Amino acid sequence: MQMTSNVVDILGIDLPIIQGPFGGGISTIELVSAVSNRGGMGSFGAHIIAPDDFDRLTTEIRSKTDKTFALNLWVSDHDPGGREVSADEFDRISEVFAPYYQEMGVALPTMPEKYHQRFDDQVDALIEAAPPAFSFVFGVPSKAIIAKCKQQNIITIGTATNIAEGEALDAAGVDLIVATGFEAGGHRVSFLKRAEDSLIGTMALVPLIADRVSVPVIAAGGIADARGVAAALHLGAGAAQLGSAFLACAESGTNDQHRSMLLSGDIHDTVLTRSYTGRLARGVRNRLIDEMEARVAELPPFPIQAFFIAGLKAASIARDQTDFTSIYAGQASANLRHGTVASLMDALQTGLGEHGFNAAA
Repeated sequence: MQMTSNVVDILGIDLPIIQGPFGGGISTIELVSAVSNRGGMGSFGAHIIAPDDFDRLTTEIRSKTDKTFALNLWVSDHDPGGREVSADEFDRISEVFAPYYQEMGVALPTMPEKYHQRFDDQVDALIEAAPPAFSFVFGVPSKAIIAKCKQQNIITIGTATNIAEGEALDAAGVDLIVATGFEAGGHRVSFLKRAEDSLIGTMALVPLIADRVSVPVIAAGGIADARGVAAALHLGAGAAQLGSAFLACAESGTNDQHRSMLLSGDIHDTVLTRSYTGRLARGVRNRLIDEMEARVAELPPFPIQAFFIAGLKAASIARDQTDFTSIYAGQASANLRHGTVASLMDALQTGLGEHGFNAAA
């Protein structure tokens, strides 16, 4: 069976492998370019990048690869009540986190001008920078934005966690749709219903969406090796997106503790939690999750929760601890084996060949 597919053709890549974008500053130019240069498509999670930096970011990635890559944004940049709070409410929230900051020996953060970049400003800058592909989560950009991308020859890739979201993305005119099952590590990127109400597994979700949309589908969630990629292709996907497998690679921007855990083979259980940022995400249970879930009624919405956790996370990493870090991990993380992009991509290509998917001549 040839390894070419509708997704491969649209993206102009050699292998049906997409690197999942990592938010929170753990995407790197080295990771993105390494994946693209090895025949897949690298993705850079840019949702915390200031608009003025998009041109520089795109130029730097282009200096490392002449292959296709994607920049990723979050369409919804705040949850209800999360854009701004009063000084009194900020002080109340600070009191919740004060004991943890004191324990970690760092000062409480002061009230910022904003807690998150504005999507509307970011997307204008992204379109002007014109990366080869624009992937997005937590919503659907306007048809005007999709049209501008087409004018700039930017491939658009939306992300769905249920049938309705897939159909909404299709109606908006995107080029590709990622069907992400609940097995995936990181954030559950639902936007039409609560994330807790959109927990469909990858094996069910991929054919459900593929049978109902007019554009090719990329499978994501719980895919860690060539067996998972082959299964996704058999289910009707044109490519597979891997997150945790690439996060474990040396080229990613995660911390050493997180990477060691991912490659330990010991992550047998993961949990869904809003403790990391205020939005539902999958990771490894630690003290942060235990402490925050015990105080859930006191916690602010995204991105204010993420703002306060960021300081604790940095302090915990500096102490070589995992107590207050975000240990993102998918359900297949116990099977991660590769610590570099080269090793992982070689294994994926070899494994796909063994499963009957051969590189196109």
